[in-house]
Amino acid sequence: MISLRHLIDTHAHLSDLLDRDEVITRAKKAGVISIIAVGSNLETSKKTLSLAKEFPNYVYPGVGIHPTEFTKDNIEESLLFIEKNLHKCFVLGEIGLDYWREAKDDETLRKQQQNIYTEQLKMASDHGLPVSVHGRGAWEDSLDIAQIHGPESIVFHWYSGPVNIMKKILDHGYYVSATPAVEYSRDHKAALKEAPIDRIMLETDCPVYMRNRRKTTEPADVTITLEALAKLKDIDIDEIAKVTTRNAKKFFKI
Repeated sequence: MISLRHLIDTHAHLSDLLDRDEVITRAKKAGVISIIAVGSNLETSKKTLSLAKEFPNYVYPGVGIHPTEFTKDNIEESLLFIEKNLHKCFVLGEIGLDYWREAKDDETLRKQQQNIYTEQLKMASDHGLPVSVHGRGAWEDSLDIAQIHGPESIVFHWYSGPVNIMKKILDHGYYVSATPAVEYSRDHKAALKEAPIDRIMLETDCPVYMRNRRKTTEPADVTITLEALAKLKDIDIDEIAKVTTRNAKKFFKI
């Protein structure tokens, strides 16, 4: 058990968790001082905004269309909702590209993802909001499009792509985030090993099932990310906590 530190879970699908009062209580006991809650479609974006009202000055909301979620909604309606509600948000996300499964061999689907991603990046730029980007299997395209259309503040969440692309991300002033998968993911560890801590933020991406611990994550588990990152980089855990929290406060302006 680590001592209490001030931590921020910078990417949580809080709307997908049950027993949210208990989840928030456990997060606070673990030293989590803020949660950045993201949406992935119209329904979860609406729920996330409601949760921010329920837990003011603790849950900071984001809305967005995830690259694997857009087929479930009316895109025009979803984009209009995002546009109308960005003034309530601290981030536009989760958005991005995902070429991991269906889109891997489907050029039409990849193009649809790119178009929706581009529209949301433009919105973020127009509103001066940071963006949380998903890029699984599509890290280079995610970066290239973000450079053209996105705002200055971008975090490539759960970065597990090639180290050379991550270095380009960092060269452009963007951030990457670490998740509890830093305990077991070879690609995630390889990238974070090379990233300086002043460009890393902590997150859980909850709820995600951690196969090595046989449990589903929640915001309190950002302490797992902290411990694993400190071990990976052989840096004092208090230093990691201090710097990554400072990064998050600056990035999300909270």
